[in-house]
Amino acid sequence: MAAAAPGGASTSSRIYRGNVLRLIGPSWVIIGIFLLIPVILTVVYSFLTKEFRGGVQWTPTLAAYDQFFFDRGLFGDEPPRIEWTYLGIFWRSVWQAASATLLCLVIGFPTAWFIATRDPRQRATWLFMITIPYWVNLLIRTVSMKFLIRDEGPLNSLLMWTGITDAPLGLINTNFAVQLGLFYSYLPFMVLPIYAAVERYDFSLSEAAADLYSGMWTTLRLVILPTVRPGIIAGCILVFIPSLGAFLAPDLLGGAKTFMIGSLIEEQFKGAAGNWPFGSAVATILMTIIMAVLLVYARAQGKESK
Repeated sequence: MAAAAPGGASTSSRIYRGNVLRLIGPSWVIIGIFLLIPVILTVVYSFLTKEFRGGVQWTPTLAAYDQFFFDRGLFGDEPPRIEWTYLGIFWRSVWQAASATLLCLVIGFPTAWFIATRDPRQRATWLFMITIPYWVNLLIRTVSMKFLIRDEGPLNSLLMWTGITDAPLGLINTNFAVQLGLFYSYLPFMVLPIYAAVERYDFSLSEAAADLYSGMWTTLRLVILPTVRPGIIAGCILVFIPSLGAFLAPDLLGGAKTFMIGSLIEEQFKGAAGNWPFGSAVATILMTIIMAVLLVYARAQGKESK
């Protein structure tokens, strides 16, 4: 316990009171340099003009946003029509990210529950088993997944050897392959928050529900899920947001029919023919939607806590 100082304040609080800027300053500098400045530049670039050889011209315009939402023909002189191509890519990204989040939740919740209910001496080992594959770079893991599910890969060879299939399954360049890549990439982001919530769960609540003749599924729905909901929501956010902007899994495991918003943004900044303002506009739209969803969630949580 910290010793009480004159005036009722503890010694530790007096030490921190005079060193707040020194303690929090470095983190704010890092956030400002590596987060705020790039985000501000992205928003500014989205309102500039495309330079012919790549980059931007410092001439303000809304052409990038107009290109995303409207189709004005090849030469730009036709009446505006809704540009369903980019909106379709956006919707596909939302669907893929939501599906990956649901799959991670279905697999991640039982996994987190299993780990949290083990002996405390075994939990560290199970958590280590969950996280050790993620010591390897995401690009290497995605390429390995492509090797695994390709037509001549180990998975198809095993299926044909066991007689389950007579010919290789066309898994690569499909929505299934993208889903598998997103699921494998972000599963720990679902497991760890739920594990932290379940670890704090008071299991006497389940015992009390059983004493009141509550069935297993009723206890899960009315007692367990509401209690560990913060961990579930945190896991869903941590999976959905990076899945929405992912580009490695769609590029390496998918094809033209699985093109996602992250791939669209990445494509605009590659090579001399890239369209930086358009890529920045798409990124800004994506960030705006994500921030709006998070703000709505934060506001709802604030109302519940009152």
